[in-house]
Amino acid sequence: QVQLVESGGGLVQPGGSLRLSCAASGRIFSMNAMAWYRQAPGKQRELVAAVRSGGRTNYADSVKGRFTISRDNAKNTVSLQMNSLKPEDTAVYYCNAPDTVVVGDPTYYNYWGQGTQVTVSS
Repeated sequence: QVQLVESGGGLVQPGGSLRLSCAASGRIFSMNAMAWYRQAPGKQRELVAAVRSGGRTNYADSVKGRFTISRDNAKNTVSLQMNSLKPEDTAVYYCNAPDTVVVGDPTYYNYWGQGTQVTVSS
């Protein structure tokens, strides 16, 4: 089994910054993509940003130029630097590892963290 644990959420004023981190642990053989999703009240969960093991990234249009995703392949961690935050960024943010292979099992597994609340409000 693999666990994803997020940290770094909280309350911030509009225009402020937060950094989310996610650490993966367990019997990980490989973890190609790592991503951040978010879900606001009454809305569907949406992709915020993703990064592949080779470094290629993609972002939701709504966060381009404000958010930066990065990862440390050796430590199986992924971070999301969020700048110029807006009230509409308020949501629960989830770490996701959609194509994880564990030691001794060739199956691709999709893992999620428990989520961390980000609230942008004055």
